[in-house]
Amino acid sequence: MNEERDDYAVSAEFYDVLQARRDELRVHRLYAHAVGDARLGVLDVGSGTGRVALMSLAESRVAVHAVEPARAMRAPLMSRLASLPTELRDRVTVHALPLNEAALHRVADVAVCHNTVAALPPAERHALWPAVADALVPGGSLLLELPPSRLPVHDIVRALPIQRFGEHEYGGRMSMSAEGDRIRTRFDYWVRGSAGLLREHTETFWMWPASRDQLVDGLGRHGFTAVPGERNPDVLTVSLPS
Repeated sequence: MNEERDDYAVSAEFYDVLQARRDELRVHRLYAHAVGDARLGVLDVGSGTGRVALMSLAESRVAVHAVEPARAMRAPLMSRLASLPTELRDRVTVHALPLNEAALHRVADVAVCHNTVAALPPAERHALWPAVADALVPGGSLLLELPPSRLPVHDIVRALPIQRFGEHEYGGRMSMSAEGDRIRTRFDYWVRGSAGLLREHTETFWMWPASRDQLVDGLGRHGFTAVPGERNPDVLTVSLPS
């Protein structure tokens, strides 16, 4: 077995504080309807701290498979799941391996890949698609959040909303810039008290742009077809033949 990935060591502390509430609302808006229609199971690819998994437990009555290989993100995911009632915990299984190593076969009829595909290099994306196809039953569907379609023309900087915990304020910013064929995404976090700056941290990630048509083409090689009429600008929905 491969060693566990320890990516996101910095961001795991700050994600729930600064970004999770906004992401929770987005997850519900993008995927709740499809998850509510699941009849066998929901596959959460790249579960992170658990926004899709928790929404799936609330919106469905089926088993949930949460795949999260990064130890730093899996720790808050497990803590969050541990606080749930037993009847909900009994429906969720956390897999600590990448999906193509987890050997899941026909466990779900709905798969969600949120905030994940952008951070996968093309080779890892190509390895992911057959693993998703194997985890889904015939007729199953995959909803994936689209990555940026192109490199940014100018640097992008976005402040993260400041949150207060007792005597301390938490804040940060995200910066995106083109570098070669990738997007360099840097998160700068800080914690301040009454006397000024207490801590600051930085973590950098990479994203690989891909258009909707490029993703449809790659998924098509593994049996997926785009669902007719589904043109959500943020999400691509594809399905396997019944």
